[in-house]
Amino acid sequence: VQLQASGGGLVQAGGSLRLSCAVSTRDFRQYGLAWFRQTPGKEREFVVGINKSGDKTYYPDSQKGRFTISRDNAKNTVDLQMNNLKPEDTAVYVCAATPYSYTDHDPQVQSEYEYDFWGRGTQVTVSS
Repeated sequence: VQLQASGGGLVQAGGSLRLSCAVSTRDFRQYGLAWFRQTPGKEREFVVGINKSGDKTYYPDSQKGRFTISRDNAKNTVDLQMNNLKPEDTAVYVCAATPYSYTDHDPQVQSEYEYDFWGRGTQVTVSS
């Protein structure tokens, strides 16, 4: 499984960006997907996840209302729409795939150790 994120860039605070991740695999529907982000000196942070069929999403409380994840099982892509961006959202955003399934509110979905496949990431910079 190979993942490649795109769509990052420089945006002013309050602006929006849409990231996309292309996933190369014959079994796209067998993987849950997620976006993580990482900044120097900090642990990798779970941003949002989506289940295999696309009908269940997982958001940390801190992200609700600003970020939206979606997947296209016909195109093998997963997107992240980010609105009302803040300078603290500046990070490298990475998409990841997991073969596991999770129930609602399962905290394990937010653990990076649950994900077997990772893309290289795309830089998002939010200026104040």
